[in-house]
Amino acid sequence: MWSDGRRRPGVHSDPSIVRKNARRFKGNAGMQRFYTLTSSQIRRMDRERAGGRVAPIRSHRDLAKRFERFVTDETNAGMLLVIAALLALLWANSPFGFIYDAMANFTFGPESLHLHLPISAWAADGVLTIFFFVVGLELKTEFVTGALRDIREAALPMIAAAFGMLGPAVVYLLVQILTGSEAFSGWAIPAATDIAFAVALLGLFGKGMPPASRTFLLTLAVVDDLLAIIIIALVYSTDLNFIALLISFALIAVFGVLVQKRVMKWWILIPIGVVAWGFMHASGVHATIAGVAMGLLVPAARRRGEPQWSHHLAEKINPISAGIVVPFFAFFAAGVNVSQSGGLVETLADPVAIGVALGLPLGKLLGIAGSVWLLTKFTNLRLGAGVDMPDIAAIALLAGIGFTVALLIAGLAFPPESMHIPHAKLGVMMGTAIAAIGGGYWVHHRAHMHARGPAANRMRQMAR
Repeated sequence: MWSDGRRRPGVHSDPSIVRKNARRFKGNAGMQRFYTLTSSQIRRMDRERAGGRVAPIRSHRDLAKRFERFVTDETNAGMLLVIAALLALLWANSPFGFIYDAMANFTFGPESLHLHLPISAWAADGVLTIFFFVVGLELKTEFVTGALRDIREAALPMIAAAFGMLGPAVVYLLVQILTGSEAFSGWAIPAATDIAFAVALLGLFGKGMPPASRTFLLTLAVVDDLLAIIIIALVYSTDLNFIALLISFALIAVFGVLVQKRVMKWWILIPIGVVAWGFMHASGVHATIAGVAMGLLVPAARRRGEPQWSHHLAEKINPISAGIVVPFFAFFAAGVNVSQSGGLVETLADPVAIGVALGLPLGKLLGIAGSVWLLTKFTNLRLGAGVDMPDIAAIALLAGIGFTVALLIAGLAFPPESMHIPHAKLGVMMGTAIAAIGGGYWVHHRAHMHARGPAANRMRQMAR
């Protein structure tokens, strides 16, 4: 009898075997041991108890909790991102596209502080800082208590992440060289992985994959985020104002001192963070770097009677980031008018769009899977339990999903009026679609492979 309580053909229980209850309560001797319910069975029983009815929304707090539960699910957050991008793309190319353009270019903010910006700039340089703050919190947690704490376990995905950024850059540059294009400044566009989207698709299509595969993808994506942040700070920062930068760093240091002393009052920290962001924006360094820096300063070491602050704040802020900030940015970043960009044919013929669309799926596959194969063959580094090279290839293709950070870099890599910007953004969406469809199919196929390891792979090859 299996754990679902059903008897299998040819399998009969031995009547001489008497199982006792694990707790050995009085009177329970001789009773058959109960079977542990799976989480899906527990959820089904809860739904049946509730009569299948969803609790009504009685106040704004109920609505907020319902929304928080919805966007906490990685699959829902990823779908919300896709819906926002598709809505923007369809609206921008509809007869009402002029309304979208007017909305995206509507400017507001204090001009004396150089913050009189269009809504699209506020989306990329302003509210997206919240997303990068959460990224900083997650990085801090991983470095102190998570997957990046033990360098021996994290070494393989960390090195693979570096090659996973090198591969797309090489593919992009090769396309530019072979076509005679000189748009080399877009090399970093296909280098970044959208962690939430990739992990969501792995959870959706990869049910049955070894747990180590998810750990590998998470570690890979976290390091990828860190490298993308470094690239933005070093490559796409121009006309530096060192006085403003120094003031921003001083305020970030004050923020760090306060959080290390556990001064977690929002009415103190948020004003300091906003002013630090403003000076970072004025300095010429991309303003989202301020969010990352402040996130990395939040303590991750737990003290008695306190939560793990980096993880706690990430949990609190992530619904806002995943449910509002990232879709808001995607809505104003993905609204490319194809006709104004020269038409679909001209867009697809642009080496920038081709380089980005090929760099995301192909570059990630070659960079990640190729480096893992070489490292496991010629060094002492090994994959996690139950993970094979075909699994890594599927995960590498999923890592080609580059949306949020890739769209951000596409807007930074070229001059503001360059036609390469909309072409690069369309290339991001095409490359992401290829990686999502191909990676989703591949991990779904691998999830049904119950026999793993070199011996099983050799047997499958011989059977063919």
